[in-house]
Amino acid sequence: MRILCIGGTGVISTAVVDRALASGHSVTLMNRGSSTGRPAAPRAELVQADIRKPEDVRAALGNGTFDVVVDFVAFTPDHVATDIELFTGRTGQYVFISSASAYQKPPAALPIRESTPLRNPFWQYSRDKIACEDLLVAEYRERGFPITIVRPSHTYDHTKIALAGGWTDIARMRAGRPVLVHGDGTSLWTLTHSTDFAKAFVGLLGLPQAIGDSFTITSDEVLPWNRIYQLFAEAAGAPEPDLVHVASEAIAEYLPDLGPQLLGDKSHSVIFDNTKVKALVPEFVCTTPFALGAREILAWYDADPGRQQIDSELDGEFDRIIAAARRPSTGS
Repeated sequence: MRILCIGGTGVISTAVVDRALASGHSVTLMNRGSSTGRPAAPRAELVQADIRKPEDVRAALGNGTFDVVVDFVAFTPDHVATDIELFTGRTGQYVFISSASAYQKPPAALPIRESTPLRNPFWQYSRDKIACEDLLVAEYRERGFPITIVRPSHTYDHTKIALAGGWTDIARMRAGRPVLVHGDGTSLWTLTHSTDFAKAFVGLLGLPQAIGDSFTITSDEVLPWNRIYQLFAEAAGAPEPDLVHVASEAIAEYLPDLGPQLLGDKSHSVIFDNTKVKALVPEFVCTTPFALGAREILAWYDADPGRQQIDSELDGEFDRIIAAARRPSTGS
Protein backbone atom coordinates (compact mmCIF):
# COMPACT_ATOMS: atom_id res chain seq x y z
CA MET A 1 0.00 0.00 0.00
CA ARG A 2 0.98 3.62 -0.47
CA ILE A 3 0.74 5.41 2.88
CA LEU A 4 1.03 9.12 3.58
CA CYS A 5 2.01 10.01 7.15
CA ILE A 6 1.62 13.62 8.21
CA GLY A 7 4.17 14.14 10.96
CA GLY A 8 5.91 10.83 11.36
CA THR A 9 8.74 11.60 13.78
CA GLY A 10 6.98 11.37 17.17
CA VAL A 11 6.74 8.55 19.70
CA ILE A 12 3.78 6.79 18.08
CA SER A 13 4.41 7.82 14.51
CA THR A 14 8.05 6.70 14.39
CA ALA A 15 7.10 3.21 15.47
CA VAL A 16 4.20 3.10 13.02
CA VAL A 17 6.38 4.21 10.10
CA ASP A 18 9.05 1.64 10.97
CA ARG A 19 6.45 -1.12 11.19
CA ALA A 20 4.78 -0.11 7.94
CA LEU A 21 8.10 -0.10 6.08
CA ALA A 22 9.08 -3.46 7.57
CA SER A 23 5.71 -4.81 6.39
CA GLY A 24 6.55 -3.84 2.81
CA HIS A 25 4.43 -0.72 2.45
CA SER A 26 5.52 2.44 0.66
CA VAL A 27 5.56 5.36 3.12
CA THR A 28 5.67 9.06 2.38
CA LEU A 29 6.43 11.38 5.31
CA MET A 30 5.17 14.92 5.09
CA ASN A 31 6.27 17.52 7.62
CA ARG A 32 7.66 21.02 7.83
CA GLY A 33 11.23 19.79 7.78
CA SER A 34 12.03 21.20 11.23
CA SER A 35 14.71 19.70 13.44
CA THR A 36 12.27 18.57 16.14
CA GLY A 37 11.34 14.95 16.65
CA ARG A 38 13.28 11.80 15.73
CA PRO A 39 15.20 11.22 12.51
CA ALA A 40 12.95 10.15 9.65
CA ALA A 41 13.06 6.52 8.59
CA PRO A 42 15.69 6.26 5.84
CA ARG A 43 13.51 4.21 3.47
CA ALA A 44 10.58 6.62 3.59
CA GLU A 45 9.99 9.25 0.92
CA LEU A 46 10.22 12.73 2.43
CA VAL A 47 8.00 15.62 1.39
CA GLN A 48 8.39 19.05 2.95
CA ALA A 49 5.14 20.92 3.46
CA ASP A 50 3.21 22.50 6.32
CA ILE A 51 -0.15 20.78 6.80
CA ARG A 52 -1.47 24.06 8.24
CA LYS A 53 -0.95 25.63 4.79
CA PRO A 54 -3.19 23.70 2.37
CA GLU A 55 -1.76 25.46 -0.68
CA ASP A 56 1.71 24.16 0.25
CA VAL A 57 0.36 20.64 0.62
CA ARG A 58 -1.34 20.74 -2.77
CA ALA A 59 1.83 21.99 -4.40
CA ALA A 60 3.95 19.33 -2.71
CA LEU A 61 1.67 16.36 -3.40
CA GLY A 62 0.37 17.36 -6.82
CA ASN A 63 -2.30 14.95 -8.00
CA GLY A 64 -0.95 12.05 -5.97
CA THR A 65 -3.35 9.62 -4.30
CA PHE A 66 -2.79 7.29 -1.37
CA ASP A 67 -4.27 4.08 -0.10
CA VAL A 68 -4.02 5.44 3.44
CA VAL A 69 -3.52 8.91 4.94
CA VAL A 70 -2.58 9.16 8.63
CA ASP A 71 -2.41 12.54 10.34
CA PHE A 72 -0.35 12.35 13.54
CA VAL A 73 -0.60 16.09 14.21
CA ALA A 74 -4.35 16.74 14.03
CA PHE A 75 -5.59 17.99 17.40
CA THR A 76 -8.54 20.33 16.77
CA PRO A 77 -11.59 20.34 14.48
CA ASP A 78 -10.05 22.93 12.15
CA HIS A 79 -7.09 20.59 11.61
CA VAL A 80 -9.45 17.78 10.69
CA ALA A 81 -11.56 20.02 8.46
CA THR A 82 -8.42 20.90 6.48
CA ASP A 83 -7.61 17.21 6.06
CA ILE A 84 -11.12 16.46 4.83
CA GLU A 85 -10.80 19.22 2.24
CA LEU A 86 -7.36 18.06 1.13
CA PHE A 87 -7.89 14.31 0.97
CA THR A 88 -11.50 13.75 -0.05
CA GLY A 89 -11.30 11.60 -3.17
CA ARG A 90 -7.55 11.09 -2.73
CA THR A 91 -7.40 8.27 -0.18
CA GLY A 92 -9.08 4.96 0.54
CA GLN A 93 -8.67 5.39 4.30
CA TYR A 94 -8.08 8.37 6.57
CA VAL A 95 -6.84 7.44 10.05
CA PHE A 96 -7.33 9.88 12.92
CA ILE A 97 -5.28 9.52 16.10
CA SER A 98 -7.69 10.33 18.89
CA SER A 99 -7.05 9.56 22.57
CA ALA A 100 -8.33 7.15 25.20
CA SER A 101 -8.57 10.20 27.45
CA ALA A 102 -11.67 11.07 25.42
CA TYR A 103 -13.54 8.25 27.13
CA GLN A 104 -15.90 9.15 29.97
CA LYS A 105 -14.09 10.58 33.01
CA PRO A 106 -14.55 9.32 35.59
CA PRO A 107 -15.51 6.03 33.93
CA ALA A 108 -18.85 4.67 35.05
CA ALA A 109 -17.76 1.10 34.41
CA LEU A 110 -14.65 -0.92 33.64
CA PRO A 111 -13.28 -2.19 31.35
CA ILE A 112 -13.42 0.70 28.93
CA ARG A 113 -14.65 -0.33 25.48
CA GLU A 114 -15.26 1.53 22.24
CA SER A 115 -18.91 1.77 23.29
CA THR A 116 -17.96 3.73 26.44
CA PRO A 117 -19.31 7.29 26.13
CA LEU A 118 -16.92 10.09 25.18
CA ARG A 119 -16.86 12.86 27.78
CA ASN A 120 -14.04 14.63 29.59
CA PRO A 121 -14.98 17.81 31.48
CA PHE A 122 -11.45 18.24 32.88
CA TRP A 123 -9.10 18.42 29.89
CA GLN A 124 -9.46 20.62 26.80
CA TYR A 125 -7.13 18.37 24.80
CA SER A 126 -9.59 15.50 25.21
CA ARG A 127 -12.61 17.65 24.37
CA ASP A 128 -10.88 18.78 21.19
CA LYS A 129 -10.26 15.16 20.22
CA ILE A 130 -13.94 14.37 20.81
CA ALA A 131 -14.95 17.31 18.61
CA CYS A 132 -12.62 16.02 15.89
CA GLU A 133 -14.24 12.60 16.11
CA ASP A 134 -17.73 14.13 15.87
CA LEU A 135 -16.76 15.99 12.70
CA LEU A 136 -15.22 12.91 11.11
CA VAL A 137 -18.14 10.62 11.97
CA ALA A 138 -20.56 13.13 10.44
CA GLU A 139 -18.41 13.35 7.32
CA TYR A 140 -18.39 9.56 7.02
CA ARG A 141 -22.14 9.23 7.51
CA GLU A 142 -23.10 12.06 5.21
CA ARG A 143 -20.51 11.85 2.46
CA GLY A 144 -18.67 8.57 2.93
CA PHE A 145 -15.29 10.02 3.86
CA PRO A 146 -13.38 6.78 4.72
CA ILE A 147 -12.41 7.33 8.33
CA THR A 148 -10.84 5.06 10.93
CA ILE A 149 -10.49 6.39 14.48
CA VAL A 150 -7.80 5.03 16.79
CA ARG A 151 -7.65 5.74 20.52
CA PRO A 152 -4.30 5.07 22.20
CA SER A 153 -3.75 5.59 25.89
CA HIS A 154 -0.35 6.29 27.48
CA THR A 155 2.04 5.18 24.73
CA TYR A 156 5.78 5.51 25.35
CA ASP A 157 9.18 4.72 23.89
CA HIS A 158 12.74 4.74 25.22
CA THR A 159 12.73 8.56 25.48
CA LYS A 160 9.59 9.02 27.58
CA ILE A 161 9.54 8.82 31.38
CA ALA A 162 5.95 8.14 32.43
CA LEU A 163 6.15 10.20 35.62
CA ALA A 164 4.89 13.70 36.36
CA GLY A 165 8.39 15.02 36.97
CA GLY A 166 10.19 13.14 34.21
CA TRP A 167 13.91 12.93 34.90
CA THR A 168 13.42 15.14 37.96
CA ASP A 169 11.59 12.25 39.65
CA ILE A 170 14.31 9.78 38.67
CA ALA A 171 16.98 12.07 40.11
CA ARG A 172 15.02 12.43 43.34
CA MET A 173 14.69 8.66 43.70
CA ARG A 174 18.38 8.07 43.03
CA ALA A 175 19.20 10.63 45.70
CA GLY A 176 16.83 8.99 48.19
CA ARG A 177 14.55 12.02 48.24
CA PRO A 178 10.75 11.70 48.53
CA VAL A 179 8.67 11.58 45.36
CA LEU A 180 5.17 12.96 44.90
CA VAL A 181 2.45 10.53 43.77
CA HIS A 182 -1.14 11.52 43.02
CA GLY A 183 -3.95 10.06 45.09
CA ASP A 184 -3.08 7.02 47.19
CA GLY A 185 -1.07 5.45 44.35
CA THR A 186 -3.48 2.56 43.89
CA SER A 187 -5.38 3.82 40.85
CA LEU A 188 -4.72 1.59 37.84
CA TRP A 189 -2.90 2.68 34.70
CA THR A 190 -1.97 1.20 31.34
CA LEU A 191 1.34 1.85 29.58
CA THR A 192 1.85 0.67 26.01
CA HIS A 193 5.20 0.48 24.23
CA SER A 194 5.12 2.23 20.87
CA THR A 195 6.35 -0.85 19.00
CA ASP A 196 3.45 -2.87 20.43
CA PHE A 197 0.97 -0.14 19.52
CA ALA A 198 2.31 -0.15 15.95
CA LYS A 199 1.46 -3.84 15.51
CA ALA A 200 -2.27 -3.18 15.85
CA PHE A 201 -2.20 0.16 14.09
CA VAL A 202 -0.45 -1.02 10.93
CA GLY A 203 -2.64 -4.13 10.94
CA LEU A 204 -5.73 -1.93 10.59
CA LEU A 205 -4.41 -0.09 7.54
CA GLY A 206 -6.20 -0.99 4.34
CA LEU A 207 -8.84 -3.14 6.04
CA PRO A 208 -12.34 -2.46 4.69
CA GLN A 209 -13.78 -3.61 8.04
CA ALA A 210 -11.99 -0.72 9.77
CA ILE A 211 -13.67 1.99 7.70
CA GLY A 212 -16.21 4.04 9.63
CA ASP A 213 -15.20 2.47 12.93
CA SER A 214 -13.14 3.25 16.04
CA PHE A 215 -10.59 1.14 17.92
CA THR A 216 -8.86 1.26 21.27
CA ILE A 217 -5.21 0.18 21.11
CA THR A 218 -3.46 -0.40 24.44
CA SER A 219 -1.53 -3.02 26.34
CA ASP A 220 -3.49 -5.44 28.51
CA GLU A 221 -1.00 -4.95 31.36
CA VAL A 222 -2.51 -2.93 34.20
CA LEU A 223 -0.38 -1.46 37.00
CA PRO A 224 -1.09 0.73 40.03
CA TRP A 225 0.86 3.98 40.06
CA ASN A 226 2.81 2.93 43.15
CA ARG A 227 4.17 -0.01 41.19
CA ILE A 228 5.04 2.17 38.20
CA TYR A 229 7.18 4.37 40.44
CA GLN A 230 8.77 1.29 41.99
CA LEU A 231 9.63 -0.14 38.57
CA PHE A 232 11.34 3.11 37.60
CA ALA A 233 13.27 3.06 40.88
CA GLU A 234 14.38 -0.52 40.26
CA ALA A 235 15.45 0.31 36.70
CA ALA A 236 17.38 3.32 38.00
CA GLY A 237 19.16 1.27 40.67
CA ALA A 238 17.61 3.52 43.31
CA PRO A 239 16.58 2.49 46.81
CA GLU A 240 12.95 1.67 47.59
CA PRO A 241 11.23 4.96 46.73
CA ASP A 242 9.79 7.18 49.44
CA LEU A 243 6.37 7.82 47.91
CA VAL A 244 4.37 10.73 49.29
CA HIS A 245 0.68 10.59 48.38
CA VAL A 246 -1.27 13.79 47.83
CA ALA A 247 -4.82 14.19 46.51
CA SER A 248 -4.92 14.86 42.77
CA GLU A 249 -7.10 17.92 43.33
CA ALA A 250 -4.53 19.37 45.73
CA ILE A 251 -1.69 18.77 43.26
CA ALA A 252 -3.75 20.48 40.56
CA GLU A 253 -4.09 23.54 42.79
CA TYR A 254 -0.37 23.67 43.48
CA LEU A 255 0.64 22.88 39.88
CA PRO A 256 -2.07 24.14 37.47
CA ASP A 257 -0.11 23.02 34.41
CA LEU A 258 -0.39 19.41 35.55
CA GLY A 259 -4.02 19.70 36.61
CA PRO A 260 -5.98 19.06 33.41
CA GLN A 261 -4.10 15.89 32.43
CA LEU A 262 -4.05 14.63 36.01
CA LEU A 263 -7.75 15.21 36.71
CA GLY A 264 -8.81 14.37 33.16
CA ASP A 265 -6.84 11.17 32.80
CA LYS A 266 -4.16 9.86 35.15
CA SER A 267 -6.06 10.08 38.44
CA HIS A 268 -8.73 7.65 37.19
CA SER A 269 -8.30 3.88 37.09
CA VAL A 270 -8.41 2.61 33.52
CA ILE A 271 -8.65 -0.93 32.19
CA PHE A 272 -9.14 -1.25 28.45
CA ASP A 273 -10.78 -4.02 26.43
CA ASN A 274 -8.82 -4.61 23.22
CA THR A 275 -11.07 -7.40 21.93
CA LYS A 276 -12.31 -5.35 18.99
CA VAL A 277 -8.93 -4.57 17.45
CA LYS A 278 -7.65 -8.09 18.14
CA ALA A 279 -10.55 -9.52 16.15
CA LEU A 280 -9.27 -7.70 13.04
CA VAL A 281 -5.55 -7.89 13.85
CA PRO A 282 -4.96 -11.25 15.55
CA GLU A 283 -1.19 -10.74 15.49
CA PHE A 284 -1.58 -7.87 17.96
CA VAL A 285 0.19 -9.17 21.06
CA CYS A 286 2.06 -6.82 23.37
CA THR A 287 5.51 -8.22 24.11
CA THR A 288 7.10 -5.37 26.10
CA PRO A 289 6.02 -5.46 29.75
CA PHE A 290 6.61 -2.18 31.50
CA ALA A 291 9.35 -3.62 33.72
CA LEU A 292 11.36 -4.11 30.52
CA GLY A 293 10.26 -0.76 29.10
CA ALA A 294 11.44 1.08 32.22
CA ARG A 295 14.89 -0.50 31.92
CA GLU A 296 15.02 0.52 28.26
CA ILE A 297 14.19 4.12 29.20
CA LEU A 298 16.83 4.32 31.94
CA ALA A 299 19.46 2.79 29.65
CA TRP A 300 18.80 5.51 27.06
CA TYR A 301 19.06 8.33 29.58
CA ASP A 302 22.16 6.89 31.22
CA ALA A 303 23.87 6.51 27.84
CA ASP A 304 24.08 10.30 27.56
CA PRO A 305 24.11 12.41 30.75
CA GLY A 306 23.12 15.41 28.64
CA ARG A 307 19.63 13.92 28.47
CA GLN A 308 19.29 14.01 32.26
CA GLN A 309 17.71 17.42 32.67
CA ILE A 310 16.37 18.35 36.10
CA ASP A 311 13.60 20.95 36.22
CA SER A 312 14.79 22.96 39.22
CA GLU A 313 11.56 24.94 39.48
CA LEU A 314 9.41 21.81 39.47
CA ASP A 315 11.82 20.16 41.89
CA GLY A 316 11.27 23.02 44.33
CA GLU A 317 7.51 22.80 43.92
CA PHE A 318 7.63 19.10 44.72
CA ASP A 319 9.55 19.90 47.92
CA ARG A 320 6.94 22.50 48.86
CA ILE A 321 3.97 20.15 48.27
CA ILE A 322 5.63 17.25 50.10
CA ALA A 323 6.51 19.47 53.07
CA ALA A 324 2.91 20.63 53.30
CA ALA A 325 1.63 17.05 53.08
CA ARG A 326 3.94 15.94 55.89
CA ARG A 327 3.28 18.90 58.15
CA PRO A 328 1.69 17.68 61.38
CA SER A 329 -2.00 18.47 61.68
CA THR A 330 -2.85 21.10 64.27
CA GLY A 331 -6.47 20.04 64.53
CA SER A 332 -7.82 18.66 67.79
